[in-house]
Amino acid sequence: MKPINPDVPDEYKYTSDYREIPREYLNPRIPKGRGMVKWQPFKTMPEQYERLEQYVEDQNKIDKPILSDDQLSELNDTLVFKMFHDPVITVSYYEDGYIKTKEGYIHKVDVHTQTLHLYEETGLSKVNLLDIVEIK
Repeated sequence: MKPINPDVPDEYKYTSDYREIPREYLNPRIPKGRGMVKWQPFKTMPEQYERLEQYVEDQNKIDKPILSDDQLSELNDTLVFKMFHDPVITVSYYEDGYIKTKEGYIHKVDVHTQTLHLYEETGLSKVNLLDIVEIK
């Protein structure tokens, strides 16, 4: 059998895969290649990936729940009871397409700005009364 690479040591003479032959035995005029650089053009548009991630995230969003008058009245009664008897409160509210939850102590309810002020572990926070969906 005729050797494929006659100018290299015996262990590499019949190897057809040039990647298995050490670089010093290969012809120096043969270019090494681009390696992983060939994949770089696919990373030139990071905005595309950000946009796709935003589309996936937007699919999880929901519309703001519409509460009936009875539900609003029940929320109001629960809030008044919590203010005077048990200031620890868990509030579920709508924000940017998601239902979020906060837990804390009632500081005050501002009727003029329609906000509920809560003391949380992280400090004082505000929740819009019109966005509240559930009070526990």
